[in-house]
Amino acid sequence: MSTALRIALVSPYDYAYPGGVNEHIRHLAHHLRLRGHFVEVLAPTSAEQGAEDGVIKVEADIVEVPFGGSIARIPLSWTIWREVKALLSNHVYDIVHVHEPTTPVFSPAVLYYSRAVNVGTFHQYRETHAGYEFGRPLFRYFIKRLHGRIAVSRAARDFVESYFPADYRIIPNGIELAEFDNPQIQPWEALRNDGRLNILFVGRLEKRKGFRYLLRAFRLVKEEVPEARLLVAGAYDREDRLPYVRYVRHFRIRDVKFVGLVPEHEKARWYKTAHIFCAPSTGFESFGIVLAEAMAAGTPIVASDIAGYRDVIQHGVTGLLVPPEDEESLARALIRLLRDPDECHRLSEAARIEVQRYDWLRVTREIESFYWELLAREGRILPPIQGKVKAEF
Repeated sequence: MSTALRIALVSPYDYAYPGGVNEHIRHLAHHLRLRGHFVEVLAPTSAEQGAEDGVIKVEADIVEVPFGGSIARIPLSWTIWREVKALLSNHVYDIVHVHEPTTPVFSPAVLYYSRAVNVGTFHQYRETHAGYEFGRPLFRYFIKRLHGRIAVSRAARDFVESYFPADYRIIPNGIELAEFDNPQIQPWEALRNDGRLNILFVGRLEKRKGFRYLLRAFRLVKEEVPEARLLVAGAYDREDRLPYVRYVRHFRIRDVKFVGLVPEHEKARWYKTAHIFCAPSTGFESFGIVLAEAMAAGTPIVASDIAGYRDVIQHGVTGLLVPPEDEESLARALIRLLRDPDECHRLSEAARIEVQRYDWLRVTREIESFYWELLAREGRILPPIQGKVKAEF
């Protein structure tokens, strides 16, 4: 297709803070622009920040809402509706792509006032959703305003479909494949080649990420593999880390290194430094972007056998899956791979092939194709954009 589309990508979450949905939108916007489209990001924000090219921020009072073992930063002021109405009155789009269409209040406001072809992406996975149970009639109104629906995994699709039956296109999250499988990226020499065997954890120290079970498992691993070391990377602070530090000191566990926040441009080095990547989450994961990153970097994986992770890892083929919240099973799987480099190589080579599915180049083409499919189905005629469309803002 040679015609450029006018596309709005909508986040319901505070754009001043990093998060999975916001990062997804940033990457998607970048790749859609590279394909010649005019893309703007619409999002609430809590901070007065310098203007970002291609981002329209709606300043709002943000509230932190506990949700699914994490914290969602969203605006709950109904004045947002007035601001969204004015915004969409002054901007014309062919596609309005709303991420998490039912998250209050920004996404529903955009859907209410949008006159474009509306696309929704559902990222969440839960076993149940009290809000959906009690607010189904209200949510159904906004979901019906969607012309097309995307779920990032089978787990996410099955969850939302159980409340709102419809056709959902599964298009996964993406990764910048070239950044993680680049052979020129070298591990941290001092950690990779000092005789230790590194187990890497990447994530927040939230309950649902299951780090407590990995730390307990590591005690057992050290009994069998004394040269094992645990590297703990993620967006956590001293208060988050403190109970785990106390646990380490109480049981005199050696070789636990709290790395802290790792810059995006250094993540591949940490995956390559690890001999094994471990994701011990207890649930509420719709996909598992860290799994795809580790796969691309060639790091063998041990992860929890939960719905979202099963969409990414095939047990015994591209990684090992163990029952969640089971430190003994987790320890056995880690020990198995630490003792068997040939098995590690077999798993990582299979994973390198499978992970091609999640390259942002491929994911963007699938999303773009879905846009054209919906526009054709809705009979929309697109006037050409005047002037030259920038590849990037």
